[in-house]
Amino acid sequence: MDGGTLNIKKWVVMYPVYINSKKSVAEGRRISLSKACENPNCIEISDCCKHLKLPSAVEIDKAYPVISCK
Repeated sequence: MDGGTLNIKKWVVMYPVYINSKKSVAEGRRISLSKACENPNCIEISDCCKHLKLPSAVEIDKAYPVISCK
């Protein structure tokens, strides 16, 4: 954080498709099916980050939903 503002440009970006069990690896899934969940959304992932006390921000103004984590 620089001067009280969030500098999320250097954070890790996570798209819901990365953990979607309904998607194939070719369609963008990045984790194994056993660890994936069905049709996750940005709000659910954000809630999980908050529960785990991970700094995160949902960028809803993007064309594709994205979660940035520090």
